[in-house]
Amino acid sequence: MAESKSTPITAELYDYVLRHNPPLDPVLRELVEVTHRSLPQQAGMQSAEEQAPLLAFLVRLVGARHIVEVGTFTGFSALAMAQALPADGRLIACDVSEEWTAYGRKAWAKAGVEARIDLRIAPALDTLRAMPAEPHIDLAYLDADKENYIPYWEELVPRMNPGGLIVADNVFYHGAVTASTPSTAGAAIQAFNDHVAADVRMEAVMLTVADGLTLARRLG
Repeated sequence: MAESKSTPITAELYDYVLRHNPPLDPVLRELVEVTHRSLPQQAGMQSAEEQAPLLAFLVRLVGARHIVEVGTFTGFSALAMAQALPADGRLIACDVSEEWTAYGRKAWAKAGVEARIDLRIAPALDTLRAMPAEPHIDLAYLDADKENYIPYWEELVPRMNPGGLIVADNVFYHGAVTASTPSTAGAAIQAFNDHVAADVRMEAVMLTVADGLTLARRLG
């Protein structure tokens, strides 16, 4: 077994990371606080704070103009990516909850990026399958129900532009991916990770960011 060179993330080191990353702007910060205050039982579904500047960085890095987000919750990650888009860029946000995404709508408007975000309340597979079949997506962020990660992947990959990036969150699923008898969601992520690793259409790396993050680039 290879020896890990990862430094354990203590509370002090995590705070250090946040202090040396681009800070959240006031609207992103407020959205984090509102989510934790209003939805304390579900707030763990929000992307980790350090993922906002990372996602914005990736949007700029690939020059994304067309983004698809699968799983929006209260709109934190969508806001971070939309702020990094050019003025004529577009982000399609897929979710099934009017209640949770209402927090996002307010934040997007407050940040002045609501025109860049097209929120579609429907099962994400339906939304994805209704999109043009040809490559047109520059970046996709996958952070929804884990049991459907492979079907989402299979709808996204053919629609990615060459060099386009899929970012998949929770690929550790709280450590369940190494369990011999994982939960249903943990088993789904195990299968997803194997599926991604075997997909010759994509070049993928798995990173120890938050609850595990896979970055996958469309080849060709």
